[in-house]
Amino acid sequence: MFGDGDVDVRDLARRVARLEAIQEIERLKYRYWRACDSKDPDAFRECFVREGADIDYGSGLGGFDDREQLVELYSKLALRRDGNRWLYNDIHHGMHPDIELIDANTAVGSWTFWFMRVNLADGVVEQASLEYRDRYLVEDGKWKIQSSHVTPLTGVNFPIPEGANVAPGPAVPK
Repeated sequence: MFGDGDVDVRDLARRVARLEAIQEIERLKYRYWRACDSKDPDAFRECFVREGADIDYGSGLGGFDDREQLVELYSKLALRRDGNRWLYNDIHHGMHPDIELIDANTAVGSWTFWFMRVNLADGVVEQASLEYRDRYLVEDGKWKIQSSHVTPLTGVNFPIPEGANVAPGPAVPK
């Protein structure tokens, strides 16, 4: 294709657009996890479609058919404080994305996910790994999460040792 001077510009433009869409979807998922860790309900909300969300986070958190239900639970947990300290500090790490574009406005993807929470409310550290299976839609010109289902893989909880130095977590949102 490139060796003989006949470059198919339309095919090249289509392939670049595909790569850009995949990159935008990956950035969306990273923004979602970053919003979780930084305790930012507004950024968290903006990762999902306004209506028609299909979220299933399993027996631990449950299912949701509306982003506002999910944002309400997220805020209730993530923003819980005891005086000047957060009761839950999370670390979300997603990796191994496999994104497939269905068309210009629809995609599906799967991710391997590692999670750790310092849970001061219960005095434990929680670790888990999961598989995410997502569906993405373009809404108002931006990729959003329409559907997200998780399958648990591994998990372990252990007590925070007496006298452990626990960092304060993220700054309080303004």
